Amino acid sequence: MTGLVQPFISTVAGSLDSKGRVCIPATHRQLLAAQNTQGVYILPSFIDPAIEAFGQYLLDALNQRLVNLDPFSAAHDDEASGLLGRTTQLPIDENGRIRIPDALIAHAGLKDKVIFVGKGQKFQIWDAERYAPVEAEALARMKARMERARGEA
Repeated sequence: MTGLVQPFISTVAGSLDSKGRVCIPATHRQLLAAQNTQGVYILPSFIDPAIEAFGQYLLDALNQRLVNLDPFSAAHDDEASGLLGRTTQLPIDENGRIRIPDALIAHAGLKDKVIFVGKGQKFQIWDAERYAPVEAEALARMKARMERARGEA
């Protein structure tokens, strides 16, 4: 991995079918393929009721961070358990779909309408209704920070 990695961007609507499958947006699948990712890596978010999804580059970065820690330390084991131990690699089928494990569907409270939110090195999968107020709050905080920055200039 050299230079800047093309980020996951945009907010794309999708749906969760009765079998627990979602279709990853085509642009996201292209970025995953460009990273030589076999499918997609997912794990439950530590912060939000959402699913974190990412490719090989972020997995490599997480692993490199662990390599720099003493492999017999509590810090190493905490990060390895929390990140690698909770990460699942899912295959993407010929229609661009993944089958999300039931535990992750429950964690994110996914219903029929989902949202894929690009966040740079990763993207998140949210229940559409649950994400709407989260997005509104984030935009309000960003606007307030920008107004404060203009006032300080």
